[in-house]
Amino acid sequence: MVHKGETVGIVGESGCGKSVTALSVLRLIPDPGKIVGGHIFFKDREVTRMSAEELREFRGNDVAMIFQDPMTSLNPVLRIGFQIKEAMVAHERFDNNAAEERVVPMLKKVRIPAPKDRAKNYPHQFSGGMRQRAMIAMGLSNEPGLLIADEPTTALDVTVQAQIIELLRDLNREMGTAVVLITHNLAVVASLCTRVIVMYAGRIVEQGPTRQIFYNPQHPYTWSLLQSIPRIDSTQHDKLLTISGLPPDLSNPPPGCLFHPRCRFRVDRCSKQEPPLEEVGPGQDARCWVLMKNALAGAESTS
Repeated sequence: MVHKGETVGIVGESGCGKSVTALSVLRLIPDPGKIVGGHIFFKDREVTRMSAEELREFRGNDVAMIFQDPMTSLNPVLRIGFQIKEAMVAHERFDNNAAEERVVPMLKKVRIPAPKDRAKNYPHQFSGGMRQRAMIAMGLSNEPGLLIADEPTTALDVTVQAQIIELLRDLNREMGTAVVLITHNLAVVASLCTRVIVMYAGRIVEQGPTRQIFYNPQHPYTWSLLQSIPRIDSTQHDKLLTISGLPPDLSNPPPGCLFHPRCRFRVDRCSKQEPPLEEVGPGQDARCWVLMKNALAGAESTS
C-alpha cells in the first residue's frame, strides 16, 4: 500500500520482479506474461477489472511511470515541448491551448534552464540528465496521484543522480504526489524514501520504514545487501560481503525459502517450507525462519 504523498522504494537484484510489479500496476505486462491472481486497487478502484477506456484514463492521469532509459521513451523526431503537450492532450486532462501553456512551466518546474528555448529542442539535443527531467515533466504534466520511477538514475553520473533525487524529493513535497522508486541502489533509497520494500525472486522478503530497515534488517538477504555496500562512517575495515550464487530460475524454483540456496544462515526448515511474511517489529515485516537477530546472536555465541 502506498499512501498519498509517500515515497516508497522497491529494491533488489536484477530479475527480482521490481519492474514487473510496476508494470502490473499499469497492466502493461508484455505477452506472454499476464496477471493470474491478486488485486490492484487505486482509490478503491480495481485496476485488474478496468475496461480499455478506463485504463487509458487511469494511465497518465492517475498513475504515471518514468522508465530507466529516457532516450528510448522519447520520440527522436519530435520536439520535447510537443511530446509533453501531446501527453496532456492525449489523456484529455487539458485542451490543446491549456496544454500548450503548461509546457514551459513544467520544464521550469523540473529545473531545465531556458525552458522556452529548450521546449523547441529534440531529444538528442538534451543531455542524459535533461532527458530524464523531461520525462519527469511529462509524467507530472497531468498531475497524477502516483509517480512510478523505474531506475531513474541509471547511466547518469553521480552529480546528476543527486540532482534527479533532489528534484523528485522537492516535487513530492510541493505537489503531494506519491512516488514509488524502483532501484538497486540502496543509497538512493536512503536519501529519498520513507519506506522500503525488499524483493527477491518475485516475493517481498522484507518491508518497513527505511531507517528501521537500514539499522535493523531482519532478513538475511536485506542484511547481505547492506553489508555489500562500502560506508564512509564505518569504524571497522572488514571486507565487503558478497552474496554467492545467482537468483533462482522462477520456471523451476527451489523448494522452501527461495533464498535458502544462497543464505549463510539457513537451517533444515528453510529448504522444505517457505516462510510467511510476518511482523518482526513496529511496522516491519520479514519472510524468514531465521531472523538476523537470532542468526547473529547464534554466531556470537559460537565464536
